[in-house]
Amino acid sequence: MNPAPRNPEDRPIATLLAPDIAALLDEAPADVAAETEDIHPADLADVAELLPPEKLQEFLAALGPARAADVLEYLDEELRSEFLQEITASQAAELVTQMTPDDRADVLEEMDEERAEQILSEIPTEARAETEKLLSYDPDTAGGLMTTEFVSVSADTTVEASLESVRAVARAGRKEAMHNIYTTDAQGRVVGVMSLRELLAAPPGAKISDIAWSEVVSVKPTADREEVARIIANYDLVAIPVVSESGHPMGVITVDDVIDAIQEEQTEDVQKFGGLEALDEPYSQIGFWAMIRKRGGWLSVLFIGEMLTTTATGYFQEEIGRALILAVLMPLIISSGGNSGSQATSLIIRALALGELKVSDWWRVALRELPTGLTLGIMLGGLGFLRIVIWTKLGFYHAEPDVEREYLWVGLTIWTSVTGVVTFGTIAGSMLPFALRKIGWDPASASAPLVATLVDVTGLVIYFVVALFILRGRLL
Repeated sequence: MNPAPRNPEDRPIATLLAPDIAALLDEAPADVAAETEDIHPADLADVAELLPPEKLQEFLAALGPARAADVLEYLDEELRSEFLQEITASQAAELVTQMTPDDRADVLEEMDEERAEQILSEIPTEARAETEKLLSYDPDTAGGLMTTEFVSVSADTTVEASLESVRAVARAGRKEAMHNIYTTDAQGRVVGVMSLRELLAAPPGAKISDIAWSEVVSVKPTADREEVARIIANYDLVAIPVVSESGHPMGVITVDDVIDAIQEEQTEDVQKFGGLEALDEPYSQIGFWAMIRKRGGWLSVLFIGEMLTTTATGYFQEEIGRALILAVLMPLIISSGGNSGSQATSLIIRALALGELKVSDWWRVALRELPTGLTLGIMLGGLGFLRIVIWTKLGFYHAEPDVEREYLWVGLTIWTSVTGVVTFGTIAGSMLPFALRKIGWDPASASAPLVATLVDVTGLVIYFVVALFILRGRLL
């Protein structure tokens, strides 16, 4: 797992324990393991983060390799990487070998390649092969999320024999995925699943094939983490097996890893919605120039896009010079189109992420969003018309007598323009995620700023074309 950064105010237990443990390290380091054996590794990780940097290695050494490995899994990523860089490769290998395979792969994945290779070379052969296999998968796929520690038994065995096998596995070492037990056929393919409780409650003498569920929900190692999360949520699973094309078990993904993946995915989507590349590190840890690169690219694209807005405005500058009211009302037009487009793209991106919509549903969405955008445009345009009428009656346009005489036509221009711009913004905002998904891009890239920029340019063109049509011979 990749722990989220924790605020010191959110870890009161660690705040209380850290001074005592620091004192114990000075006075009796051999007692640290016994004194902390009942404390959860996550709390000990909080303690480790509050200790002086020079005390961290001493603290983890006092805990022993197995316990220290548990703590490392919850430790802040940056601090963990620094620690593993400072100790020898053999010491680091001893610690990461104690981790579950998926966590071991995650830890090595976040380190630089050269150091990771040094540590891998010191890991025992079997564990190294297991880790290298997990590292070969993309971290965002089922293969990158799975652990190879799971329990399986033959469907032909009896309950008693299976219980003995499960006990032997449990005694041999820790298995992360003990929630479910998977049954296999003579060829080793997954054919059933049962909970440990169901195995314990099974009648003596029964065959495993008689009590296991044959409807096994599984995923391939190439499945995206969003798909894995959706399947686990749909079926209320605590774990899901990862199987090969032939149906042989490769690993298991547990719900805690899925929660971590969902949090990372949502963080990425929120950042993309804001018009920047997803950050690879927590905000408080990412470097200055890395932050500039992540934010500068999209801002440059959006800035160039907004240049088209000035081009459109310049093209109609003669009309604006004749009727300054058109310039005064431009923000009203731009904001209405951008807001409607942002609304639509947010709705569609979320629906695509949840599996409520597929790319092939674009026409269905278009048929729904067209009348929706038109209705919203008429409603907002009506408000704009009322604004023109009320401001004219109150004398706010006294500097432009032509506007006062032709205020109904100006109001009609606003009403018609807003209707067109909002309708276009709604359609554009709802269709852009489908287009991006179709070409293989993340739909979250259809962020609100991108849609707003697109609608700004088109909205101004719609606005001035409508103004020329309605106001020609009156104000223009």
